[in-house]
Amino acid sequence: MKIVDKYSSEAIDAWLASRADATPFHRPAWMTAIEKACGHKVHYLVAEDGSGGILGLLPLHEVRSMLFGRALVSSGFAVSGGILADDPAVVAALAEAAWALAQRLGCPSLELKGGMLPIEPAWHVSEDSYAGFVRPLAADDEAELLAIPRKQRAEVRRALGFDLDVRIGTKAIDRSDHYRVYSESVRNLGTPVFPRKLFDSVLDSFGEQADILTVSHQGEPIASVLSLYHQGVVMPYWGGGTRGARALRANDLMYYALMGHAKKRGCSAFDFGRSKFGTGAFGFKKNWGFTPEPLAYAVRTADGAAPRAINPLNPKYRLQIAMWQRLPLMIANIAGPVIARGLG
Repeated sequence: MKIVDKYSSEAIDAWLASRADATPFHRPAWMTAIEKACGHKVHYLVAEDGSGGILGLLPLHEVRSMLFGRALVSSGFAVSGGILADDPAVVAALAEAAWALAQRLGCPSLELKGGMLPIEPAWHVSEDSYAGFVRPLAADDEAELLAIPRKQRAEVRRALGFDLDVRIGTKAIDRSDHYRVYSESVRNLGTPVFPRKLFDSVLDSFGEQADILTVSHQGEPIASVLSLYHQGVVMPYWGGGTRGARALRANDLMYYALMGHAKKRGCSAFDFGRSKFGTGAFGFKKNWGFTPEPLAYAVRTADGAAPRAINPLNPKYRLQIAMWQRLPLMIANIAGPVIARGLG
C-alpha cells in the first residue's frame, strides 16, 4: 500500500459510486467547486494497492484565513467528508499522511468530519456537538404528510392554505432569488453569508445533481433552499427564509415541497443535514419526525496550538453576532463573504 497526493476525477467518482458511505462532500465536484470559489487548494490523499487500485481516500482543503487561522479540513464547507476505507490499517495510514501533509503546509490544525476516524491518542474525537437527521421518504405526498408529527403537520397544512408559489430551477433568477433570501436569513441569525460565487460554483459543478427550490408570495421570494442529490438521497444544504416567511409558514412548505420533488427525482431518503445539540434548528428537525444521530468529528493540533474557534455558539462571539444582526443587509453582503470564505 502507498499513499499518494493526487486524483483522477473519473477514478475517484467510480470508486465513490460503489460505496454506500460516500457523501457529496467526498466528490471531486464538491472539492473543485470550493477551490474555484474560495481558493482553498484541494489535496486528495489516496491509498493505493500494488496495482494502483483505490483502497481508501481522504479529500482535504487547505484553508488559510487571517481571522480563523490555517487548517487542513476534510472537507471544506461540508458537514461530512472524512476518511473512507474498510481496513483500519488504511485508515491509520491516511490519517498519518494527512497530518504529515498539514505539517509540511504549515497548518497547525487538521479537521476530519465523519468517515472512519483514527483512534490514536493524538486525535481528539467529539460526538457531543452535532447531530445528523436522515429518514426515508414516504410513498406519496399524502403519506409524507401523515409521516410528519401532528403539530408540525398542522403547520404544513397551514402553509398549503396560503397563496404561495413554488419554483424549482438553476437559472439566473433562481440563483439570484436564493442568494437574496439566504443572505437575509443568515444576517438575521448574526452570521456572515458565503460568497455568491460559492453557490454558483457548486451548482455548476454538480449539474443536474443540484437545484434550487424557491417559495414566493405575490411574486416576492421569501424562502429558498439549494439542495444536493447523491445516491438516492436529497440534502437541502443552504436554505433559509426572510422575516416575512415565518407568518406564512414558507419554510414549512419549502421542505414539504422538496420532499415531493425529491421523490419525483427518484430519491428514497431525506437528509436534513446537521444541527448543534440544543439549538432551534435541532428542535425544528425533531419536530418533523427526524431522529438525531450524533456525528463524530476528529481534530489534531500541533503541540501548543489550539483548535480553530469557529463555533458561532462560542460566547466570545456573542457581541459580534448581536452587532451583525443589526447591520444593513447591503453592508452585511459586502463584508460577509470576506469573512465567511475563511471558515472552511
